[in-house]
Amino acid sequence: MNGTARHETPAPLLTRAPVPVVLAGAYGHGWWHLDNLRRLTEAGIVRLAGVCDVRPVEPERLRGLGRPEQSGDLGRLIERTGARVTVLVTPIHTHADLAVRALEAGSHLLLEKPPAATFAGFQRIAAAAARTGLGCQVGFQSLGSAAIPAIRQLIADGVVGRVKGIGVAGAWERDTAYFTRSAWAGRRRAGGVEVMDGALTNPFAHAVATALAVAGRGSADEVTGVDVELYHANAIEADDTSCLRVRLADGPPITVAVSLTASRRHEPYVIVHGTEGRITLTYTLDRVRVERVCREVTTVAYARTDLLENLVAHVTDGEPLLVPLAGTGAFMRVLEAIRLAPDPVAIPDEHQEIDRDEHGTAVRRVLPGIANLTARSAEHLSLYSELDVPWAAPRTVLRVGDRPVAEYSWRPELAATLSPRPYLHPVRTLGGVTVTELNPADHVHHLGVSVAIADVGGRNFWGGRTYVRDVGPTWLDDHGVQRHVTFTRRDDHGFTEVLRWAGPDGVDILEEQRTVTAVPLAGCWALDFRFTLSDLTGERLLVQSSATKGRAGAGYGGFFWRAPGSSTGRDCFVQDGGEPHGSRSPWLALSGSAPEGDWTLLFVQDEDPGDAWFARVEEYPGVGPALAWDRPLVVERTLTRRVVTVVADGRLTRGQAEALALRTSGGNPTRKASDHG
Repeated sequence: MNGTARHETPAPLLTRAPVPVVLAGAYGHGWWHLDNLRRLTEAGIVRLAGVCDVRPVEPERLRGLGRPEQSGDLGRLIERTGARVTVLVTPIHTHADLAVRALEAGSHLLLEKPPAATFAGFQRIAAAAARTGLGCQVGFQSLGSAAIPAIRQLIADGVVGRVKGIGVAGAWERDTAYFTRSAWAGRRRAGGVEVMDGALTNPFAHAVATALAVAGRGSADEVTGVDVELYHANAIEADDTSCLRVRLADGPPITVAVSLTASRRHEPYVIVHGTEGRITLTYTLDRVRVERVCREVTTVAYARTDLLENLVAHVTDGEPLLVPLAGTGAFMRVLEAIRLAPDPVAIPDEHQEIDRDEHGTAVRRVLPGIANLTARSAEHLSLYSELDVPWAAPRTVLRVGDRPVAEYSWRPELAATLSPRPYLHPVRTLGGVTVTELNPADHVHHLGVSVAIADVGGRNFWGGRTYVRDVGPTWLDDHGVQRHVTFTRRDDHGFTEVLRWAGPDGVDILEEQRTVTAVPLAGCWALDFRFTLSDLTGERLLVQSSATKGRAGAGYGGFFWRAPGSSTGRDCFVQDGGEPHGSRSPWLALSGSAPEGDWTLLFVQDEDPGDAWFARVEEYPGVGPALAWDRPLVVERTLTRRVVTVVADGRLTRGQAEALALRTSGGNPTRKASDHG
């Protein structure tokens, strides 16, 4: 347990024999459980019948606990001692096997958090509990607090109005020795075994679980998505500084921001943001602060029930468990998202203060201002990368299987003249060939794969000079910017994002919903890119290109893919074999050669016929469907487009391109990919 528990030692029970207990894992956090067992032994509630550990426990550590049998075999120890309850405090990656063994040996279980290192391990434990009919309580001690139901009642009563979101902040200090305390410390995996000893999944697991409990969400199916950002300042594999956003099927968003790199301990807390006030729970102290508009601020400290006491009462008297295993399914969904997230990003030394001993060895790493940063996250319900943190790169990695195939920069730092916007770069084939280019010398405003429009109501969202009729390309102070607002879905396969398009005066004129997905295909993959633009001006917006202003053939604007200009042997062709530039063919293929190998991009529009293709090959390699090829396009309410790009190694023939285009027909490669296995 993290924090200071406040339990009154109950009066001794004179009419009932103490419940025999086995403790599995007596070292590390097991010391706390030994002290708790000593308290409950003195009260006559339990009797320590056995201790299971790979190392014998010294007699002085068992003072006041009798002479419990010691063994390294948990199942046999339970059977020999007749233990009705097992307290399991072993390393995270051993939980699943040992929990199942304890349940099958006939013992109820107090399982230290987190329940398992994987969701599959959690399901194994749940199946064993169901099969045996025994109780399994998870050691999220903060959930034994009466503060949790009290807050939920306040929310239900509408004390702070409608809940807009829940934010969590936690910042503790940890010396470097903390991360070498055991062979599995600071590891995500070891020897092919999932370990998951990171800040969010171990020391601050209570933070995640408490927020979910306050939201009243416990089952796994209530979590619809998790955005995860993992970082480490220490030289470890796992994270020591992290944040996440949990999306619920029917509930407010939850953000959690934590770090083990503060200069001192700051008590972690949960904020419930309401339309008419807020509730703050300092969960380590069971203290609840209620602030309402134009009302007196109140603070109440609540009692906490010890989870082992509650489990014993469940075994002897049928009391409901406070933290049953099934109630931690939502937490395990979050842990699974953390497990599957890209490995943590190292925070460069220049952003740290490093305390060293007389030998020059780092003894503690501190991120200046980290407590304030976690507080800002909880206040604004934002991730680190959304808070202008220099070491929190706003990038999302797309994967096909275990291969990273694209990186999405969603808040890049770019000059205003480039019409700043999110972009995908680098994008790679499965063989590792890069097929995008960023800021090329010939057109520095070309940004990998992006949505770029030369003229939206007189604003330049393409970058560079603006074409002026009868004058030509001219530098104007008319550059717009696309700003990331939020992700409503984000995982290894893609994302759904909300953006705002603002003119040079900062006024928003468009809202965009963008959905990007990396879809596996046989021997290649496809980038499924869809965007919907909604007019915010209340007036008809005119979309133009340089071509609509008099520059023949310059109809560019919309989804645009800039391929590497260094590629040689470039070729471009469409379905009917005609001229690609200006064609309304349902698909267009662009290929080239790089030092790493040949590549082909096959662009397929969602509709047939779709927009005319803008295609450059000789001057530079760039392709995109043109929203305003030869006449302006009027956006009265919304505009939706979808392009699926097959990214393939090698040079596709016309026949191969046609076959792949058919597989992605209708703009739904996910369906076609599954149809073809």
